[in-house]
Amino acid sequence: MFLEVNDLNVELGEFHLKDLNLKLDKNEYLVIIGPTGSGKSVLLETIAGFFTPDSGKISLEGKNITELNPEKRGISIVYQDYVLFPNMNVFENIAYGLKKKIKDKKMIKSKVVQIAEMLKIDHLLERDPDTLSGGEKQRTAIARSLIVEPNILLMDEPFSAVDIETHAILTTLIKNVISSYQTTVIHVTHNFDDVWNLAERVAVMKDGKILQQDIVSEVFSKPSHKFVAEFVGVQNVFSGKVVETKKELTTVMLEDGTLIRSVDGELKKNDEVLVAIRPENIIISNEPFVSSIRNQLKGIVEEIIKIGPRIWVGVSINDTIFKGMITPSSLDLLGIEKGKKVYVSFKSLNVKIIDSHEDYNSIV
Repeated sequence: MFLEVNDLNVELGEFHLKDLNLKLDKNEYLVIIGPTGSGKSVLLETIAGFFTPDSGKISLEGKNITELNPEKRGISIVYQDYVLFPNMNVFENIAYGLKKKIKDKKMIKSKVVQIAEMLKIDHLLERDPDTLSGGEKQRTAIARSLIVEPNILLMDEPFSAVDIETHAILTTLIKNVISSYQTTVIHVTHNFDDVWNLAERVAVMKDGKILQQDIVSEVFSKPSHKFVAEFVGVQNVFSGKVVETKKELTTVMLEDGTLIRSVDGELKKNDEVLVAIRPENIIISNEPFVSSIRNQLKGIVEEIIKIGPRIWVGVSINDTIFKGMITPSSLDLLGIEKGKKVYVSFKSLNVKIIDSHEDYNSIV
């Protein structure tokens, strides 16, 4: 394992990281998400060496770097506010760290021009930072951090200060340059587009803990905690109790008596659980249909909400609202309106079961 963070504890006044664990392979791109105040920036700065843990261990390529000075870790960090040197032009800013490693001026110039071309700022090399746009400043800051070929590049909300169009451009540029430099990255963000467009793995933090870390599709489709499910947009999270377990199928009864079947979980009868179903995995139809789908429920349309190019349809089944996502054309084709009886169907494969007691203990 390239980077390992084991049982990390950092106390900073009323806030602290709690028994935090993190693993990252070489050249992986990890994005960390979580609400404000969850400790994302503190984690980055502790890995960078700006804070000394009260306990725990940080290892890089098998070497303990927990108490190593920041400048000896080979780790670069990029902040949302750029932190460029105002008395240096773009070329000098980018070359700053490289000059400490290389004395050959021609080689320095070659490397600066190369990365500037990749980030499309080669025409700005003689400009002063205060004449640049936000996107140009951020590309300069990223070039300065990457050119020294760090062991790990840490980025703390790097695109939060730019507009949507610039954000999209930066995302594409960064993806290409990171791939070219084969850099290991930990990127903190509030923007889920960064997760989908950049990350190979994603970690979700809350109250100083990492609740789940996995490949992006697993975290978004199979959240392991109630908070994770709600944070990544799983609209259907319900309490229930396991009433039957078979070799490949678990049946959960919700509090209103609705039965949900899932292939997920190794639980026992009477275990209290949460079930989570992503809205895009719910099929809404006028009639039941013959298929391998284990969950087909009849209900009444209670709400129809347009959000962007999608329609959220809330269907009441007993006393529970199941939310599905359809297109406007499907809404018209099905003739869906409030009060109409419809069928809600979803595969047992798409039902995630979460142990409710485990979930509670892991986030308090």
